[in-house]
Amino acid sequence: MQMSALYKLYRQFPSIQTDTRKVKEADLFFALKGPNFNGNLFAGEALAKGAAYAVVDEAPETEDERIIQVADVLKTLQDLALHHRRQFIVSAAGKQIPFIAITGSNGKTTSKELVHAVLSAAYKTYTTEGNLNNHIGIPLTILKIKPDAEVAIIEMGANHQKEIEAYCAYTMPTHGVITNCGKAHLEGFGGEEGIRKGKGELYDYLRHHNGSAFVMWDYDYLQKMSKGIPQVITYGTKGAGITGFVKNSTGLLEVSITAGANIDSIKTNLVGEYNLPNILLAVAIGKYFNVPDEKIKLALENYIPSNSRSQLIEKHSNKIILDAYNANPTSMKAAIENFVKMEGSDKVLILGGMMELGSESLKEHQALVDLIARYAWKDVVLVGGDFSKINHSFLYFRNSAEAKEWFKNQQYSHAAILIKGSRSTQMEKVLE
Repeated sequence: MQMSALYKLYRQFPSIQTDTRKVKEADLFFALKGPNFNGNLFAGEALAKGAAYAVVDEAPETEDERIIQVADVLKTLQDLALHHRRQFIVSAAGKQIPFIAITGSNGKTTSKELVHAVLSAAYKTYTTEGNLNNHIGIPLTILKIKPDAEVAIIEMGANHQKEIEAYCAYTMPTHGVITNCGKAHLEGFGGEEGIRKGKGELYDYLRHHNGSAFVMWDYDYLQKMSKGIPQVITYGTKGAGITGFVKNSTGLLEVSITAGANIDSIKTNLVGEYNLPNILLAVAIGKYFNVPDEKIKLALENYIPSNSRSQLIEKHSNKIILDAYNANPTSMKAAIENFVKMEGSDKVLILGGMMELGSESLKEHQALVDLIARYAWKDVVLVGGDFSKINHSFLYFRNSAEAKEWFKNQQYSHAAILIKGSRSTQMEKVLE
């Protein structure tokens, strides 16, 4: 089937599903497959549940005019996303619709949510839902963008080189952000230089396609990496178009803007000084797209974090920081150092192992343990991962279920508790 014909069907049936358990009436089902699953085997089930068509790349067991066979379902999904993206190059008013790509080692999802909050105050904005930031999630995100879009924000995750480059091919970003380049996915990227090269593929695309970049000017490496991009908009603590500082971080984060916007104070619902760059980015993007200062301030103050990211939970007189969506050496260090500065004498650390660090894993876990040992804590609990393979004197559990049973038996009162770990350790379960 020609792409133009498939796109015509998509316009008629714009809801796409890749999981038969979620299929609804008039969906388009794409039968993706991987090492442990094969959607082709469930095409008939999808149609029985009401899907309008099923796109497969293996010969179906029974003939059905609603089954569309292609060479590669995933490639077809991505090509369809590209075809749809091209419809937004120019709006009905004759203006280019901005597509803002956000990547980075840390903070990209929170940044995406904050930018969405700000831009939604003035524009019809479509954004990556949750953490759908990979080779499947990004095309699905693009295909959820409706004709009334005025701006789109696309989050891009990556764990190896050439991945961001591939995403840019069908996202065609007009603007881009690299939040930072920290120690994340060291195994796949091949070290810190590999991380910068991989994340820098977004800058490469912008540089060669007359794009614009929002750059955290405090980071010398981003200044260097962004050279040659036609338009660079800067934010940071000094020497940038938008500048600001942390006004208060003993509880919820309060930020003051010192240049570029007439916003004295932003009282957020986030915890952690490490969220300052995310706030400044949202202000910078808001100002660039002419969102009024008062709307920027209101949007950022009304944003409430979810999904275990920088959440402050008050429970039985205790204050719990739940930041358990992901973790790497850079974000762990920032979270612990920020926690040290926060109010409270009885402080408890419950930390899950860090994943995808390759040959650096033991070294990085040991460095984290050494950092923890520099401070006084009421309790320290380490869970899973390579914490089991290094020397430490702290309490250790194999998984979050064991840590949960331990936590249930503690009688903490007026304590401050930090819970953080990589996604696979599911540290949020400690609170269930």
